[in-house]
Amino acid sequence: MSTSSSPVYLIGVDVGTGSARAALVTGKGEVLQTCVKPIQTWNTQPNYYEQSSDDIWSAVCECVKNVTSGYAKEQIKGIGFDATCSLVVLDGQMQPLTVCPSSKGNQRNVILWMDHRAEEEARFINATHHQMLNYVGGSISLEMEVPKLLWLKRNMHDAVWTKVGAFYDLPDYLTFRATGADCRSICSAVCKWNYDAEDRCWSEDFLQTIGLVDDLRVDSWRLIGTHVANPGAPIDGGLSRQAAQELGLNPGTAVASSMIDAHAGALALLGCEGPPGRAGDGSGLTSKMAIICGTSSCHMSLTKRPVLAPGIWGPYKHAIIPDLYLNEAGQSATGVLIDYMLQTHPCYDQLLKEHGGSNGKIYAFLNTFLDELAKKQGESSVHRLTIDLHVWPDFHGNRSPLADPNLKGMISGLTMTKDVQNLALIYLALMQALAYGTRHILQVLEASGREPITSILLCGGLSKNSLFVQTHADICSVPVLLPSEPEAVLLGSAMMGAYAAGLYDSLELAASGMGGSAKVVKPDLSDSTRDYHERKYRVFQRMYLDQRGYERIMKG
Repeated sequence: MSTSSSPVYLIGVDVGTGSARAALVTGKGEVLQTCVKPIQTWNTQPNYYEQSSDDIWSAVCECVKNVTSGYAKEQIKGIGFDATCSLVVLDGQMQPLTVCPSSKGNQRNVILWMDHRAEEEARFINATHHQMLNYVGGSISLEMEVPKLLWLKRNMHDAVWTKVGAFYDLPDYLTFRATGADCRSICSAVCKWNYDAEDRCWSEDFLQTIGLVDDLRVDSWRLIGTHVANPGAPIDGGLSRQAAQELGLNPGTAVASSMIDAHAGALALLGCEGPPGRAGDGSGLTSKMAIICGTSSCHMSLTKRPVLAPGIWGPYKHAIIPDLYLNEAGQSATGVLIDYMLQTHPCYDQLLKEHGGSNGKIYAFLNTFLDELAKKQGESSVHRLTIDLHVWPDFHGNRSPLADPNLKGMISGLTMTKDVQNLALIYLALMQALAYGTRHILQVLEASGREPITSILLCGGLSKNSLFVQTHADICSVPVLLPSEPEAVLLGSAMMGAYAAGLYDSLELAASGMGGSAKVVKPDLSDSTRDYHERKYRVFQRMYLDQRGYERIMKG
């Protein structure tokens, strides 16, 4: 890392589904200031979710001005951007162009990542069985960008398709607004646009097969990206004069090529180390799995060689660290599913009234309740309380590794009891099921040739739940690391800014230099606990097979 007599700062910017955030971060990874501003989403018909790029940029500018107030502009050396993988559409003058069939203005020019209008287009693309689909677990998601492009061509041809000046992934749009330079990040390109990272080019054969190549190939792929850079690479010229004025920074401040939001979080997590000499401190980026766990969960790990695993996205070369391959798995519903199970139980209102009026306080109460119940019943482990209660957690389909959005949730062992103990046991069984889902992902990765994972790093809302953390450690039989800096996504963006500014010689060094330390949660590796989880995991797998069996019976 470069050193100087005066302190230096970086800015991390994160645009999530509902808000824009910014953080002021030191060169060693300490988050000093944060600010958050809401952004607007339009949902005027089912499956359609739209935003405004101008609204998003305005929120970003407000956040950056807020966190840098009182600091000398000269000390702010770099800025990094991450965002959701939403599609931004601009016209020939690089102004917003509507993606809403019913809107008269052009304000709503962003198709949000969670928009599901392109279901038919995704089905059409998957029916081609093109080899590029091998890099997205065998089937493209309707949440990715190419199905959305095809939808616009088919459904808004005259209003949009013939007038387009550029399509951007939202993270790349932010760097465009910051610099005026048309630089795309390979993170978005390979993960969400079916870019060929091995040959570093757009796949003409794939785009020809789905009927888009003639539209997108013009002017050296100008509409979707002529220049594709590695994440964190400095963009020529840095902050433009106009953007510097809007952000309250100096022109020429280093701007990094962007990342998708979850990937920025993974960068920060993978750079984090446990206490020296402690089990599970993790040596190197490729021995760890990062799980960004909130409403849903995203499981990310890096390898030196490509690993093609069924139902798991990737391998994405260069997506986070140059020359390393990313595998990306996930669970469609985690935090939101725990909330659902809590809120639909008969004793929810009673618990809400008695324990502070928030779900977080109820979870803390349930964790203590289960510990006391285990002691009362003479159990050596809290896990043994669910010996006859089992959950299959795919209430919102399975993202990985089965890649089946039509799978349903299952519970075996229900009774008519509706007291707090009943809810606590269902809550525990669900926590176990989510951890078995992570174990299933690890198992498929290893069966596909991946080196074993030796530690898991967690961030997000569920990382604050001690039962969720310990259950993952016990069921996956590896230490779980909890970073001392909870703002992993913002920190990851700041790491990119630090590399772009030349504070570190590589993005990997920026990650390790700013990643900080972590608390290590060790797994219970006793024979009795491991044997118990082996048996429950067999039940877990059997529940999936049973569901498939029910389908075969009903189809006749």
